[in-house]
Amino acid sequence: MLLAQNLDKHWRRKLRRKTITYLLGIQIMKVYVVNKHERPLMPTSPRKARLLLKEGKARIYRRDPFAIQLIYGSSGYTQPGNLGIDAGYSNIGYSVVNEKEELIGGEVEMLQGISKCLKERLSYRRQRRNRKRYRAPRFNNRRRKDKWLAPSIQHKLDTHHKLIKRIVEIVPVKKIVIEVASFNIQKIKDASIEGVGYQQGEQYGFDNLREYILHRDGHKCQNPNCKNKSINPILQVHHIGFWKEDRTDRPANLITLCDKCHTPKNHTKNGFLFGWQPKLKPFKGETFMSTVRWRLTNEGEYSSTYGYITKGVRRDFNIEKSHHNDAFVIAGGTTQERIEPLMLEQIRRNKRSMEQFYDAKYIDSRDGSIKSGSELSSGRRIRNKNKNGENLRVYRQRKVSKGQRRIKKSRYRYNSKDFVMFENAVYEVVGMQNLGTGVKLKDYPGVTNKVVNVKKVKPIKRRTGLCTKI
Repeated sequence: MLLAQNLDKHWRRKLRRKTITYLLGIQIMKVYVVNKHERPLMPTSPRKARLLLKEGKARIYRRDPFAIQLIYGSSGYTQPGNLGIDAGYSNIGYSVVNEKEELIGGEVEMLQGISKCLKERLSYRRQRRNRKRYRAPRFNNRRRKDKWLAPSIQHKLDTHHKLIKRIVEIVPVKKIVIEVASFNIQKIKDASIEGVGYQQGEQYGFDNLREYILHRDGHKCQNPNCKNKSINPILQVHHIGFWKEDRTDRPANLITLCDKCHTPKNHTKNGFLFGWQPKLKPFKGETFMSTVRWRLTNEGEYSSTYGYITKGVRRDFNIEKSHHNDAFVIAGGTTQERIEPLMLEQIRRNKRSMEQFYDAKYIDSRDGSIKSGSELSSGRRIRNKNKNGENLRVYRQRKVSKGQRRIKKSRYRYNSKDFVMFENAVYEVVGMQNLGTGVKLKDYPGVTNKVVNVKKVKPIKRRTGLCTKI
């Protein structure tokens, strides 16, 4: 439950105006402003924005993040900043920083389970195809466009583009910088020094190489008999061939060790490091996110940077590691005034399938657990080829629930993670039941998920796409 049970008249009036900022406990530090031509201006305070809305000089332009649009003309003077993006697989860090302050910053928790949704869609398509088996095949009609990406990768790329577009629409930005990798592999291969490189010391580029080695080894000590029990061990880079006078800094001669294993005693002839020739894991780049990052910089014409540079700045200015802080540093942030991070999450917009299949449940005779029929299947896959797996159907005992198909007759009023009001309190929607006549509420007092009549609840906020994380 997000609120107390009783709401006074003030809260009810706010509710009627559909301003749920106070109801959900969201603290707005800055309100973003665009002029009447939808050009971003400098952000303002919540108090000034409230007065502009009350006097009819502005209207609500967007809610996540909250922004207003001026109805009257303005000078349009701005102090634009750099937008830093810490691209990631599940979380994205973002920050806009100018010379004086951070204008906006936070993190986005991306939607997961895209591959699972694609498999579900495939199963529904196959069922439909089987019901229309006499239709002419259309497999050859499908063509892949140039620069095609797998749907799961394309979703990540689209999410980054949506976030950048949303920020640029409400905050003045002059440059966009994206961190494309943890290290520069080209710089490792080419160790030549030119120009001012001679003035920067022999260890100037070692951070890049060190970050490569740590990333390759998973930030773990590679000694199989390591006895270091520290939660955050100090990691060091060791030259494998030191005992045979090979002290080159090529990646094949470097490995990660903790400070307990990388000691002078272990370097002696009786130590385990003398003559040690471990089998190094070949570096396999994170192809998934590397594709997204490089596609962003190549197609979007954004500037790029590397993680070892970001890490060095964080270390110099004693900034903690986080997606938001990394984006702050990527944007050029050092000692500027910070802002309260705005945490966003990506929510599935709509489940388009009108049919839902629920598998039958059985008791597994091996351990007494309840499993679905697909988990205890016969293992048969192809009729005309012997590629069958183990027959697990023999372990089925009593059937707990029947398999069934449920078909929606219409689009339901509420989706998962929407907010509704019931009994003077705000609850999160888990889902709809009984052909859309019941709403399942999350964290109802005394009950984990309570189902109530849809006519007894009132809508508060529909949450789809990129929304403020509660």
